[in-house]
Amino acid sequence: MSLHKISSALISVFDKTGLEPIVKEMHRLGIVIYSTGGTQEFIEALGIPVVAVEEMTGYPSILGGRVKTLHPKVFGGILYRRDLAEDLSQISEYAIPSIDCVVVDLYPFEKTVASGASHDAIIEKIDIGGISLIRAAAKNYKHTIIVPSMGQYALLESILREKDGVSSEEERKMFARHAFDVSSHYDSRIYQYFLGEETGSLKVSEQQHQVLRYGENPHQQGVFYGDLDALFEKLNGKELSYNNLLDVDAAISMINEFTDKPTFAILKHNNACGIATRDTILEAYEAALACDPVSAFGGVLISNTVIDHATCIKIHDLFCEVVIAPDFDPQGLAVLNTKANRIILKRKHTTFSKVQVRTLLNGFIFQDKDTKTEEIADFKLATQKEATAQQLSDLVFANKVVKHTKSNTIVLVKNGQLCASGTGQTSRVDALRQAIDKAQSFGFDLNGSVMASDAFFPFPDCVEIADNAGISAVVQPGGSIKDQLSVSYCDEHNMAMYMTGIRHFKH
Repeated sequence: MSLHKISSALISVFDKTGLEPIVKEMHRLGIVIYSTGGTQEFIEALGIPVVAVEEMTGYPSILGGRVKTLHPKVFGGILYRRDLAEDLSQISEYAIPSIDCVVVDLYPFEKTVASGASHDAIIEKIDIGGISLIRAAAKNYKHTIIVPSMGQYALLESILREKDGVSSEEERKMFARHAFDVSSHYDSRIYQYFLGEETGSLKVSEQQHQVLRYGENPHQQGVFYGDLDALFEKLNGKELSYNNLLDVDAAISMINEFTDKPTFAILKHNNACGIATRDTILEAYEAALACDPVSAFGGVLISNTVIDHATCIKIHDLFCEVVIAPDFDPQGLAVLNTKANRIILKRKHTTFSKVQVRTLLNGFIFQDKDTKTEEIADFKLATQKEATAQQLSDLVFANKVVKHTKSNTIVLVKNGQLCASGTGQTSRVDALRQAIDKAQSFGFDLNGSVMASDAFFPFPDCVEIADNAGISAVVQPGGSIKDQLSVSYCDEHNMAMYMTGIRHFKH
């Protein structure tokens, strides 16, 4: 395996953090350092000799710093093949100095966009020279080391300190892999900025990742791409699994619908098996648990407000995988933490993507997230009978839950509490019957309860079954050519029905 010792290096970085020990090690080894602009000034301030790029090329930095390193003497010194006679001859002919190592930290384009800067300021943070240096040095990895970001500083420092600047081809190839990761991610973010809200090529780039214990099942591999630390402070427990992450995502999407009063939800396999709104979070938890205490075993629990001491004590009696809240009572948290594997997540304030991407067939499918949430003002009365104030509140509650439940689905609610849901059925009638059977098995009195459906009723059979179970009010999207059949049944049997015009399929 080919070994190369660094004899010269070009350093051009935006952020100087962590650069000092590298420069000092290079100086110790007698490595010639080339630089320009602010990086050159930083190195000179350390009392370390540095050759200005302008001195090497014979050209000054021009166009307000837009052109500094873009010169044949720079790129020739990086790209020439040390084992090719023709390249060596040209290097000698044009007096091009060798550059064995390139250290770059790109202009912070992503951070500039995130800061809300002006368009002109964002454009000025599109790095040209740096990205070109990265690609050139990475292409010639057999002879050149490329350090494309601060993330690789420690690797370079180790080679300088422990190996006196001698690297193997395998190490240089590793640096090159990092380089193309950095450059492709950088270009993807620029493309996404220019694309804006339009539809174009799909480019998904996420550099942070976490290898999971396994995927959906133990025989499948799993990796999460993203920054969980930006979402949560992990206060206790084992690492999140693939299935945990799916449930956590579903739980957050569900609880984000409820902001007015203390609400607690328990999820299993991405569906709510319990959710309730009450005056206190303890009452909300107890009501949510009462929805289906069997399915709650091993579930994911989430609150929209601080979980107090009393509620923590109650939760501790239940075996659950994950508990999520904006915060926890300190003494109560200490109790929850006595279960070493129980995952406790404290939410942080953050924003989520407004789009969804899934693999499908031999490609990807992309859509906007379902961010539409109907309130009472969006309900259109379709029947002669109106719902009571409590029933209207329950209809809104049920419609929020139905939006986050697997289709086909029917959700039954009474007094701010999920009674039951029929989930993932191939027939809406089956979903309703499943919900009724389940609610009755846990002792719920459905008289005066309400029903929400994720899609329209093509026939009046569902409202008839609901009526026979004691359900008094219904909300559904409407849109069937036979809507009137269901409306007429409700009118004839003193039921209230509202239509929203919005379907909430979830597959």
